[in-house]
Formats: sequence, structure tokens, C-alpha cells
Amino acid sequence: MGIINVNDIRIYTNHGCMEEEAQIGSDYRVDVRLKADLSVSEKTDELKDTVDYVSIYNIVNEEMQKRAKLLEVVVDRIIAKALEKHNTIEWIKVKVAKINPPIGGDVGSVSVEGKGERK
Repeated sequence: MGIINVNDIRIYTNHGCMEEEAQIGSDYRVDVRLKADLSVSEKTDELKDTVDYVSIYNIVNEEMQKRAKLLEVVVDRIIAKALEKHNTIEWIKVKVAKINPPIGGDVGSVSVEGKGERK
């Protein structure tokens, strides 16, 4: 088993409950941490035998582009898609942060974290 991290994925998209957020959009940062069976890829040195970072980025990007009111929904979609696509993932943690959220105060970011496990 091994841990793979894909950190600080930056995406501009339009999540949120306010109509302004749907129209204007915001900056987001996504971090993914996963545990996977890397025993085959450690021996073969082949990309097809591991969880490809590009695939994780593409899953994040694809799910982030689908508008949602709540970050919880986006986190859950990313987790579900990664587990569906990569059968070597044992567990995955995803953190989605909205940078400079429109909450009427000086706040750098708000974030939601979730974890999914293979059953």
C-alpha cells in the first residue's frame, strides 16, 4: 500500500447558493489524498499499474465543472468517481476550498473535507 497526494489543484468555477456565485464564479483549491495498492506498479514501473495523477486531476476538474450549491456535493462526487474509476484505491480524502468566499467578512477560504472507502 502507498499514499498518493495531488495537492493544490486550482480551478475557477461557479458553485454556491447565491445567484451571483453562479454567474460570476470563484477560485477553488482542491487537495486529494488516497491510499492505494501500489505493489504492482512498484515492480513494473508502468503507469497503467498505478493511480495516475492526471486521471485524478481530470476527475476533479470534471466534477468541479458541474455546478452545485454545496461543496459537500462536489466532494462526494469526486470521491465516488475516483473509487469507481480506480479499483486499487482503498480510501480517498478530498478537500475543496472556496477562496475568498462571499460571507461578509475577511475570510481567506472555507472548505469541506470528505472521505470515501472501498467496501
